[in-house]
Amino acid sequence: MTTSTYTVKGMTCGHCVSSVKEEVGEVAGVSSVEVDLATGLLTVGSDGPIDTDKISSAVEDAGYELVASS
Repeated sequence: MTTSTYTVKGMTCGHCVSSVKEEVGEVAGVSSVEVDLATGLLTVGSDGPIDTDKISSAVEDAGYELVASS
């Protein structure tokens, strides 16, 4: 399993977290999504590498911005 961590900008509440989790969870290959509102950290689990552009697009679809990855 592969785990990638990103930082999401603009989340302010539990609804924000839910929106990001829902959109990122729909990306092909994603098996788990964890979002920490306090830190803005998005942790994505997958069976293999997932293109950061796909994660970024999903975050943007939820109404937020992906600002960093590691």
